[in-house]
Amino acid sequence: MSAYNAFKACAPVAWSPNLYITLVRGIPGTRRLHRRTLEALRLGKCNRTVMRWNTPTVRGMIQQVKRLVVVETEEMYNARKEKLANQKALRPPLVVNHHAAPAADSVQ
Repeated sequence: MSAYNAFKACAPVAWSPNLYITLVRGIPGTRRLHRRTLEALRLGKCNRTVMRWNTPTVRGMIQQVKRLVVVETEEMYNARKEKLANQKALRPPLVVNHHAAPAADSVQ
């Protein structure tokens, strides 16, 4: 288990003031009630993330569509975004020199 997944498994959602909700499964084929709940959460497309306050109302909506969404706390969301930014960061170009360097002992 990666460190992020271990952190995600033990981070209590009830303690976080904000929740980041990401729709990870498609809307077609779901129940009308679930579609209306996702519409109320402003989740219209897959892989879209919204930030909502951690209230009992929002937690109830998440419970209703829990198989369609992923819920993260603010710390988890920031850790994931930072990891993605590090992966996409520009790296210095790899310079390959194909010319053989002259040996110091061969010159006399």
